[in-house]
Amino acid sequence: MTNPVRIGVQLKPQHADYAQIRDAVRRAEDTGVDIVFNWDHFFPLNGDPDGKHFECWTMLGAWAEQTSRVQIGALVTCNSYRNPDLLADMARTVDHISGGRLILGIGAGWFERDYDEFGYEFGTAGSRIADLGAALPRIKARWAASHPQPTRQIPILIGGGGERKTLRVVAEHADVWHSFGDLETLRRKSAILDQHGVDVGRDASQIERSFAARTPPSEVADDLVEAGVTLVTLDADGPDYDMSLVKQWVAWRDAHS
Repeated sequence: MTNPVRIGVQLKPQHADYAQIRDAVRRAEDTGVDIVFNWDHFFPLNGDPDGKHFECWTMLGAWAEQTSRVQIGALVTCNSYRNPDLLADMARTVDHISGGRLILGIGAGWFERDYDEFGYEFGTAGSRIADLGAALPRIKARWAASHPQPTRQIPILIGGGGERKTLRVVAEHADVWHSFGDLETLRRKSAILDQHGVDVGRDASQIERSFAARTPPSEVADDLVEAGVTLVTLDADGPDYDMSLVKQWVAWRDAHS
């Protein structure tokens, strides 16, 4: 491998008491993952739709204090839910609390129930992507104007796959692109992202490719590496937060690094 593959785990903040989530964070760090993610929703996405659920950024502040090594972030923050300047200041603060371990994962938003029940305007996919594109320069400007500034240039991870609009925003602003879909979709959209990079005057090959894996490394790792993936993200759901697949990927990473 030219670049080492990193392993992330998304701990879904649903169907669990917070004590179980805290324990899952501890176990994930002890297992050796590189990044621990949550997500930015207000209700469960699977299982009981009215089950237990906790808020994203409050949790990231707690994780920043709890952990000492792993990077932390949301996969992904919904741009619609917070003023961009406020989000920038929240991210800067968590970055300092964590000692420079925050990744700002962000996307345009899609889960309509969140919008409806919390009073946000859902709009259209196009309007939400346009809002994301407008928010990112504001976030960067707020970081530059803050005192103190972030501990370093906070990496920006953008999740999404819209070929005409979203991937252009990725080409303009992202350090990491998280792909949704299968491996063939990732390959095709990765090539589209490269072309957007040419169009905006940026070498998009420098944007890290992230992919959500659902199977053991023996089944898919070689193909992911061939496709240019260097961040493999697993997920774990409450209340048990099973780490067995995560451990397989960490062992694979260690054997191939």
